[in-house]
Amino acid sequence: MTFAESLKRLRHDNSLTQNELAEKLYISRQSISKWELRTCLISKKSDIVLLKSEF
Repeated sequence: MTFAESLKRLRHDNSLTQNELAEKLYISRQSISKWELRTCLISKKSDIVLLKSEF
């Protein structure tokens, strides 16, 4: 399972929209969308830490 697939599954399992997750992480909804569509990878270590703390 790719990162994009895992992120989307975890988000759905926790009943979060892209916007809700983005607000929790203090990032844009577009970032979440790009990660899930694999058009962009996480580039900042802080984003990874925030994602781990959310799930």
